[in-house]
Amino acid sequence: MTRHLQLAAALLFAATLPPALAAPKPPKHGGGDVEWMWQYTPDATHKDGRENDLAQDLRFKPFLEQFLTSPQTFWGQPIAGKYRSLANTALDHLSVPDKVLTDENRYITITGCVVHFCPARGLLWIDLNGAHHLVVFAAIDWTKEGRPTGDPDAEYNLWVFSDEPLSIAGPAEHPPAALTRSIARWATQPLAGNGIVQKITHAYLVDPDGTQHEVPPSALGVAPPPAPTDTDTEAPVLKPRN
Repeated sequence: MTRHLQLAAALLFAATLPPALAAPKPPKHGGGDVEWMWQYTPDATHKDGRENDLAQDLRFKPFLEQFLTSPQTFWGQPIAGKYRSLANTALDHLSVPDKVLTDENRYITITGCVVHFCPARGLLWIDLNGAHHLVVFAAIDWTKEGRPTGDPDAEYNLWVFSDEPLSIAGPAEHPPAALTRSIARWATQPLAGNGIVQKITHAYLVDPDGTQHEVPPSALGVAPPPAPTDTDTEAPVLKPRN
């Protein structure tokens, strides 16, 4: 009986401890608070942020698994009828680190590409404002039936997934202007090694339930590919023989 009374007294004492002395709560992994990402944004030493450190943070993958739940069918081959999860697809496309940028002290943009195949590029965009954060993953995917990636005329598809439906119709500002500006900046970044700006010819918005909506790439901030010039279409001038 004495041992039971001692245990009860100890539990009662612990319950009355002030919060500063109580046991700390376990950290949230991928919960509603995403302010922890801010530490990886640019500073005086890291002008482009620390994307590699961010990707290795133990909270990063659970965050992706919470917010990126749409089914995807553009990346990889199905195994037993199931494609790779969107969270793992995002990890694939951010595995070679690029940048962690901020805009307006509110938005974070994380970019990277796929290991051994950097024409497959990824962007993760987060709106830190409000209780519910808008999280968007975008990927540039090569049209494999067309020209090789080393050709400036190779064509690509842009896939955009979010944790809430985005529509280019209606009075609401969806996609947000801050998102389309971020996509525009990213899409015009030349590929490393050859300096080619990828030619995005098709774009798709994907709802959380997997419903796909093809939209003009320009609706997502992508500049249309340049029209062929006269010199591209005219026959070469033949020089007379001597």
